[in-house]
Amino acid sequence: MQRRSFLKKAGAGAAIGALAAPAYAQGAPEVKWRLASSFPKSLDTLYGAAEVISKRVAAATNNKFQIQNFAAGEIVPAFGVVDAVQNGTVECCHTAPYYFFGKDPTFAFSCAIPFGMNCRQQNAWMYHGGGMQLMREFYKQYNIINFPAGNTGAQMGGFFRKELKTVNDMKGLKMRIGGFAGVVLQKLGLVPQQIPGGDIYPALEKGTIDAAEWVGPYDDEKLGLYKVAKYYYYPGWWEGGPEIDLFVNQKAWDALPKDYQAILEAAYPMPSG
Repeated sequence: MQRRSFLKKAGAGAAIGALAAPAYAQGAPEVKWRLASSFPKSLDTLYGAAEVISKRVAAATNNKFQIQNFAAGEIVPAFGVVDAVQNGTVECCHTAPYYFFGKDPTFAFSCAIPFGMNCRQQNAWMYHGGGMQLMREFYKQYNIINFPAGNTGAQMGGFFRKELKTVNDMKGLKMRIGGFAGVVLQKLGLVPQQIPGGDIYPALEKGTIDAAEWVGPYDDEKLGLYKVAKYYYYPGWWEGGPEIDLFVNQKAWDALPKDYQAILEAAYPMPSG
């Protein structure tokens, strides 16, 4: 009798547990977002960071919150992602903020500025030095809330079709260079060009540009830049630790349940290095 009573109670407990889990799952809303990247799929480090976010969010919500990733140009041009998030065309994007310094130079502070901070300093400023609060106040005018989501570390100076022997060799040089650094190098006579990552190789191959900087050996090799430019220089003093950000439409963020907000915010953990 005691054994039968125990089994009966155990069975009831199991039934309650079986009912409780589906009930919780049913109460969690299904959310589907689109993420526009500024990077091509061939760059598994940069584009791949957004995939990490999407996979972690889906895993933590039992696939209730899904973020579909789109590479640069698939639904939004590489340099059109901020407008798309601001206008609600997509819920979020993954990009290098300094691409948009033309809108306002302040964008660059959320990424990298010449002779600026390295990766650890950038993280320290954002998370412990008030940087996050300052940038979020700035991004309000764009209907955006920002989240640090990657850092390339110190970058290389770039690939050049011709050898540089003196500073004067920079004069008239057409160079693909991201962010505010182009404005600085204009003082040396360089002609900066803003070109998305996926378009750099053909521009360099055809001679539309004379030089290009991207990130570093791994990503630069992925783009094949060494095939069309012989000279590789370092360091990229204009990019000591460029931060990559996840930009989220403010209205879409506000509509998320609090637990989904916490999951998304934690999906790309703060680097320790």
